[in-house]
Amino acid sequence: MIHGERFFGRLLGGFGEQAPESPGLQWRTDAGIQLVLDPQGRVIDAHGLQRFGLGLATGEGTPRLLLDYLVPGSTQALEGVPADWTGHSLDLDFQGPGLNVLNTRGWVQPQGDHWLLQLLDISDLRRHSQQAGSREQCMQLALSITQQLRQCSAARLPEVIHEALRCVAQQWRVPCVALAVRSDTALGWRLYSAYHAFDAPLLWTSGQTVGEVLDDLDATAPRHINADLERSRTPLLNSLFGNADGLLVPYRDQRGQSVWLLLGFYPAAQQRRLMSDSDWLLVCAAMAGPLQDRLRDQQHTAQQERMVALQELLGTGWWEWLQPSRQIQLAAQLSASLLPELEPAALTREAWLALFHPADRDEISSGFNALLEHGKALLLCARVHQPQGGQPARWYRIQGQVLGAGAGRRIVGYMLDISDIKNQQLQAAAAHARLDNLIASSPAVIYVQRYDEGALLPAFFSDSLQPLLGWSLDDCAGGALIEKIHPDDREQYFERTRQLLRQGSSRSRYRLRDRSGEYHWLLDEAKLLRDDLGLPVEAVGLWLDITETTEAADRVKHSEERYRILVEDSPAMICRYLPDLTLTFGNRPLATYLECTPEQLPGISLGDWLSSEQRQLFARRIASLSPEFPVSTAEISLQLPGREHAWWVWSDRGVFDAQGQLLEIQAVGRDNTEVRRSQQQLTHGAKMATLGEMATGLAHEINQPLNVMRMAIVNVLKRLGNGDVQIDYLTEKLTRIDSQIQRAARVVDHMRVFGRRSEIEQQVFNPVQALEGTLALLGEGLRSKGVEVRTEELVCSVQVRGHADQLEQVLINLLVNGRDALLSKRETDHDFQPLITLSAEADSSHVRLWVQDNGDGIDPRLLERIFEPFFTTKPVGIGTGLGLSVSYGIIDNMGGRLSVSNSATGARFCVELPVSEG
Repeated sequence: MIHGERFFGRLLGGFGEQAPESPGLQWRTDAGIQLVLDPQGRVIDAHGLQRFGLGLATGEGTPRLLLDYLVPGSTQALEGVPADWTGHSLDLDFQGPGLNVLNTRGWVQPQGDHWLLQLLDISDLRRHSQQAGSREQCMQLALSITQQLRQCSAARLPEVIHEALRCVAQQWRVPCVALAVRSDTALGWRLYSAYHAFDAPLLWTSGQTVGEVLDDLDATAPRHINADLERSRTPLLNSLFGNADGLLVPYRDQRGQSVWLLLGFYPAAQQRRLMSDSDWLLVCAAMAGPLQDRLRDQQHTAQQERMVALQELLGTGWWEWLQPSRQIQLAAQLSASLLPELEPAALTREAWLALFHPADRDEISSGFNALLEHGKALLLCARVHQPQGGQPARWYRIQGQVLGAGAGRRIVGYMLDISDIKNQQLQAAAAHARLDNLIASSPAVIYVQRYDEGALLPAFFSDSLQPLLGWSLDDCAGGALIEKIHPDDREQYFERTRQLLRQGSSRSRYRLRDRSGEYHWLLDEAKLLRDDLGLPVEAVGLWLDITETTEAADRVKHSEERYRILVEDSPAMICRYLPDLTLTFGNRPLATYLECTPEQLPGISLGDWLSSEQRQLFARRIASLSPEFPVSTAEISLQLPGREHAWWVWSDRGVFDAQGQLLEIQAVGRDNTEVRRSQQQLTHGAKMATLGEMATGLAHEINQPLNVMRMAIVNVLKRLGNGDVQIDYLTEKLTRIDSQIQRAARVVDHMRVFGRRSEIEQQVFNPVQALEGTLALLGEGLRSKGVEVRTEELVCSVQVRGHADQLEQVLINLLVNGRDALLSKRETDHDFQPLITLSAEADSSHVRLWVQDNGDGIDPRLLERIFEPFFTTKPVGIGTGLGLSVSYGIIDNMGGRLSVSNSATGARFCVELPVSEG
């Protein structure tokens, strides 16, 4: 009514003063807005104080009022030109500065050739109308939410709360809204439910914990969150609202428990325009009140269910004496347990006593009378009567007390099923009786020592002490027991006592003298018993005679110590490893070679130090072990860290189970690197000596192609000088020169390769290649000295494993020795024709290379010594005596055999090598 009177007062008294700009028209310039419009609706002139700040433009050619000055969407009632608006009440909304809107109401009337639009401010009426409508909507929404929360099921409660938050957010255009309740745990507050608009950031989530940030807030009035103020005053609260404006609405019930409604990204100007603080309190109470009640109902239901489940699990239940009816009411669970065939009902005192065993009824009746008459608490244990008696007795703990006084006096109690405890007690008593019999006949001595001011004094010994040691309890009383302990073990016995008092248990060994003076090793295991205050009472333990076991263990220990010292101090490498070459043990020499400690050896694989070829050979040799032939010996090559290749002489012995399965390998190794290097140096030295002996022949081998080339060049030069050169002749000479150059190059290249050191790893090759290389180096030299070289059956398709250059060295030594023997014979027999025959043959397992001459052979008495080092039949100063010895070692290292015999024509050497499986 106030706003209506203000409006009509303005309407009736707003005009009466004539403006100088428009003669004949009266208005007041201090109220409302007066606009002069042309026939097309353009603003020509404006009056009234409220026109300022609206940015109205006047004059000819100005924009239309409907298009440029009014809020979009507020001109639905205006169509056409001002002449069409007469006789209508016009509600127009003008756009002010910023987001402000001026709500006006007026009418239009003619003014000469123009039209006068008279408007009054009704913004306050419009705002109060909107607030009234919002309050009505708030009331309707609150009632709807309250009704839904009270009627929905417990399972749908979170869904209904979330829907209510969505309705609130959409009704009042709140981007983010959440409801915070106090958590039952120590996590503080948690968001029971949260909602955010699809175009709003995710500020909160359902179930989110927010700690104690809401504890210290005033829960009697809403709190407006201003981001600029809260940033320094309450930073945690400001962080909760994402450093933006918001609103906190509280609710407190009659129990003092609070619930908070959180509105995020909700500016202060928007907060107060439509919804007052009381409106928000109403909305919060509509959700928080029913929610608190439903949550308490859920907690009460859950607690009741837990109590029922606990009573069922424990076999317990309450009972109450109903004074008016003089009957006993039993809980449903208890009644079902005691009277499964009957419906739960109140029992008379006699019927209740009849439930128990006759032997316990008098005690129950007496205690119940004392409870009824004198209020003395009832506490006893009784058995349920079971006529059949085939099952274990059911025991109940019965307790009762008086609550209140006078008219409010009640007698209540409970019954607890303790059948398991009672039956265990009975079983323990029976076991205790059996234990007493067992102690009396046990070979171990069971003892009890009582605690007395920090000392443990003997208080009990079982009867087995007498046959074991010959002592009695009186013989060990006081300090006599200490005197019977071996002097070297008394300190250990004192430490056992201290440990027992500190830790509550101990285990030790010491020697105790028997009556005859001999000492027995005893295993002492004891445990300390304490009272309810944790103070020591007594120690219970046993003595077990372990004399024979201890002495046997000492003998084994001494034996193991001797073998351990033997293994650790041995210069040889001793180890154990699995079939996959993983070490399980290694002594210190092996660890020194592998640059680690013995403790680091388990887990290392021997295969890591072997090449792929060596690893395959190693694994193949291990796989060949069997229970019948468990031992294998070989020389292995390893690449040790930071060193060159090393050679070990390695001996393995397999350990097999009852089924013949290889479990482990025990190995002993010896470093053979220096010996192997000496052999290599010796072999290389012998090769160099052989190369030196071949120098003369090689010089002739190279000079001959050089002479042929020189003569061919001379002849070509002569022809060129005479001018008589034919293309065919020149081509033939140049071709001959080229062939001789290739011949010399082959000899030089092969001599260069032959002079190198051999590779470390053995390779697979055709032995005929070594024969061909030998003939390439020595063939021409032998023929130049008159020695015929004849080859027979040199085609061989098998392969052997070793070093081709070393085999070539062996064949060169055999040819040079044959050459020297044949030339020595020709010095005495000038008609003698020297001949050396080379041949080869092979079968499935071996290949044999033969070198035979037609000399006088070897003295049979020297055949056994011919392969000895430094043994030679040549004159002093000629030969080293190492050629055949080194050759023998080379062939032996390749797994073959070098032998010699005399044939009908001369000496015959045989090189026999195994065929390679590859």
